[in-house]
Amino acid sequence: MADELSLDDIQKSVEAAIGGAVVKVTTDGYYFNVEVVSDAFEGLRAVARQQMVYKALGAYIADGSMHAVNIKALAPDEV
Repeated sequence: MADELSLDDIQKSVEAAIGGAVVKVTTDGYYFNVEVVSDAFEGLRAVARQQMVYKALGAYIADGSMHAVNIKALAPDEV
C-alpha cells in the first residue's frame, strides 16, 4: 500500500489543494514528512494550517496508503 503511494503523488495533491504552495515530501518508509510553504497560511494558527494539509491528504489516509504523516506548514516569512 505505502509502496504504491509516491512522494510525487503526495506533492501534487497538496499543491493542487493549496494554490501556490511549495511542497517537499520525504519518507523513511513508514512516516511521511510533508513540509508546505504557502501564502495561504498567513494569519492562520498551526491547527488550521495542518487541517488544510490533512484535507489534501484525506483520500490517502482513508484508503490506508498513508499511515503516519508529520506536517510542517509555514508562511513564507517563517522559512
